[in-house]
Amino acid sequence: MDIFFYGLFMDTSILEKNGLRPSNPRKGWLHDYALKIGNRASLIPSAGQKSYGMVMTVDDEAAQKLYRAPSVADYIPEEVQVVTDADETITTICYNLPAESLTGTNTAYAKSLLQLAEKLDFPHHYLAHIKQMT
Repeated sequence: MDIFFYGLFMDTSILEKNGLRPSNPRKGWLHDYALKIGNRASLIPSAGQKSYGMVMTVDDEAAQKLYRAPSVADYIPEEVQVVTDADETITTICYNLPAESLTGTNTAYAKSLLQLAEKLDFPHHYLAHIKQMT
């Protein structure tokens, strides 16, 4: 199955440490979603915004196991339409934290995410958005 990752799970080495074998990585973005970082990251519906991430193909059972871990168990899968760098619109799953569960701040997470987003060469305006949360 294809999953759109937008947080630290965009790092394939983190997925591999958690027992996943991601394949077919592609950059992409969601229209009308904004990245928010509280204690954890989530994408919140927001008209006119664009959030960037990576689409990867992963085993369905392994992905479900990953999201049963206590730190991410509150995330809910939803179907989204991602536009890839190849300008292809694909249907994927995206795990999001419900807005009411998005509390607090986590500057260490935001700093790590900024480093990863820079490595993935995301647009400068998106990097600036993440930097505001550090």
